[in-house]
Amino acid sequence: MKQYRTIVADPPWPLMAGPKAFQTRKPTRAHGIDLNPRYAATTRPLAYATMTLDEIAALPVAHLASPDAHLYLWTVNRHLEATYDIARAWGFTPSTLLTWCKEPRGIGLGGTFTLASEWVLFCRRGSLKANQRIDRNWWQWRRPPRHSEKPEAFLDLVEQISPGPYVELFARRARFGWDYWGDESLGTAALDKARYVAEAGKRA
Repeated sequence: MKQYRTIVADPPWPLMAGPKAFQTRKPTRAHGIDLNPRYAATTRPLAYATMTLDEIAALPVAHLASPDAHLYLWTVNRHLEATYDIARAWGFTPSTLLTWCKEPRGIGLGGTFTLASEWVLFCRRGSLKANQRIDRNWWQWRRPPRHSEKPEAFLDLVEQISPGPYVELFARRARFGWDYWGDESLGTAALDKARYVAEAGKRA
């Protein structure tokens, strides 16, 4: 299996999209993986199938990574704490939390405070040296048009900092010079399903 020195992942975190969840059903498979049927019900269908935290943690990402590698793990407010444990389950050590500051668009998702930011947990494995240091850990990238889509400027930043070869997990489109894996991409990278089943069994 090909190994990568830089991995970007944007997992389909288990989230509620609205108050009509009990009226709908979600897909029972995502990215070629059978999902836990207990989580097939949702509040309102998102544009993609989600996974449980255990299912995400069981992905054999460690086997895709070179001995010395960087991981950029996208996360959301609700699962920020769990993200650190998932990075460790994937064989990485959490390093720095990066923040995408979005322009507010009125009262949207969130509770007392409307959510207008997302995060990327930068993690390390081994001793891969960065190409350069950056003078910040937050950015104000423009929002892409599709829900959950991430800005191309972020991947520009990744290429500026971290050496290849590159792979993006749960990718929604192709990018020159990258391998990618996910339902919405052609898929030039592969995760070992046998290892996934083994990891999932350990966490059951």
